Amino acid sequence: MQKKQKLLGAFLLSLAASIWGGMFVVVKSVVTTLPPVQLVWCRYLVAVIVLFGYTRIHPITWHWDRRNLGLIVLIGLIGDTLSIVTQETGTWLASAQLGSVITTATPAFMVLFSWPLLHERPQGGDLISLLLATGGVVLIVGTQFSGRHVLLGVLLLFVAGLTWALMSVLVRLVAPQYDVIQVTWLAAVVAVVALTPIVIGQGRLLTSIHWTTPSLGLGIFYLGAISTALAFVLWNQGLRLLNSSLAGLFFLCQPVVGAFLGWLFLGEPISWAFGGGTLLIFLRMGAAIRWHHD
Repeated sequence: MQKKQKLLGAFLLSLAASIWGGMFVVVKSVVTTLPPVQLVWCRYLVAVIVLFGYTRIHPITWHWDRRNLGLIVLIGLIGDTLSIVTQETGTWLASAQLGSVITTATPAFMVLFSWPLLHERPQGGDLISLLLATGGVVLIVGTQFSGRHVLLGVLLLFVAGLTWALMSVLVRLVAPQYDVIQVTWLAAVVAVVALTPIVIGQGRLLTSIHWTTPSLGLGIFYLGAISTALAFVLWNQGLRLLNSSLAGLFFLCQPVVGAFLGWLFLGEPISWAFGGGTLLIFLRMGAAIRWHHD
């Protein structure tokens, strides 16, 4: 694999994961006003509109066949719907820091799913890199499992990490001629369709919300336009440039950003080892890029 391609993939994945780190702080702030399912529905509705608008300004070549569309539907149901709903519900019950940290199980699951689905056997250094990088994550936030409903939140966040990993592997099974914008847009449409019956059934919740609150509007826009439309495109494109065992490491940018912003804006404590853990994570990323062989 060419060095420039690896560096571009690393940059795209790191940027997407960093955006998601900030997302946990926004979710923790907004979900107290707008319940998780309704929040996810609004988030994807904004993303669908933004991505469709982009295709009007910058036309793409659309492709349609049963096999790839079936994969995209699975991506939408597993990743965009189940993973995000459990993630935001878990963050609501736990904390922004725990949300960003527990979902870092994703890289390990990506390595495991890649073996049977993509026939990518883990290399000797892959699991060691993941263990060391995850150790850096644990150093950053420690173990903060106090508080009501936190255990349920942790379990939901674990499910979110598992399903996100499966989705990330499925993305690589989609034919390369499918534009990443089309894949991301169709998956978002699947999420909106899947969640609409629930939102309609709980319609009274939407009528009781003060939609004119500036913080709510800005939060939904960030979650829909930035952390969904933009970040999903960056992540999906990055996945096409790096294999799954290497790509998963860059997901670990998320807890670094999430822990720091949780401390900065929400007053959530971080351990003294934040700097050391962050350094360990980025050292492992750099080493993985330099010495990984395809």
